[in-house]
Amino acid sequence: MSQQELLKKLAACLEVSGIPYMMTGSIVSSLHGEPRSTHDIDVIVQIKKIDITKLIAAFPAPRYYLDKIDAEQAIHERTMFNLIDSSEGDKVDFWLLTDEPFDRSRFGRKKVEEVFGMHLYVSSPEDTIIAKLRWARLSGGSEKQFGDALHVYEVQHHNLDLTYLEKWAINLGLSDLWERLKSEAQVL
Repeated sequence: MSQQELLKKLAACLEVSGIPYMMTGSIVSSLHGEPRSTHDIDVIVQIKKIDITKLIAAFPAPRYYLDKIDAEQAIHERTMFNLIDSSEGDKVDFWLLTDEPFDRSRFGRKKVEEVFGMHLYVSSPEDTIIAKLRWARLSGGSEKQFGDALHVYEVQHHNLDLTYLEKWAINLGLSDLWERLKSEAQVL
């Protein structure tokens, strides 16, 4: 199963199971900016322990690996858990929706976009930029994460809510990266 097929299967499972979700990460930064290869699918979910059995049924072993105990612990702690396609090596990172203001804001701003012929809930370009800048900071200055944010900014520049971006850059202590991004951006 290709990553595209895994994404389709994942979205269908979340929809049928009634699990609120939003695609994020490199899949979405590639959609809004410059495409790049990635082996993981990042998705923010609002999920309950009872929903784990639905995921395990949709993605059965041995083809897929999803540890029920790890998933339940992640739900309890509001962290993350993985689903691994053992035949292809692709991975889904399920990030639990938290009560953090930025997390709530971006989840509330998710948009429906057509991706690979299907409709998916995805992070807005503004929220993808802020999330990527945040990951750049948290990972010790990752140029890959910064580059993803920069490319989304360059491609989407004329449609972005700059006030919203400025607000979250300040609130999350990312002003230096935000200023760097604007200074390095090549926009018309």
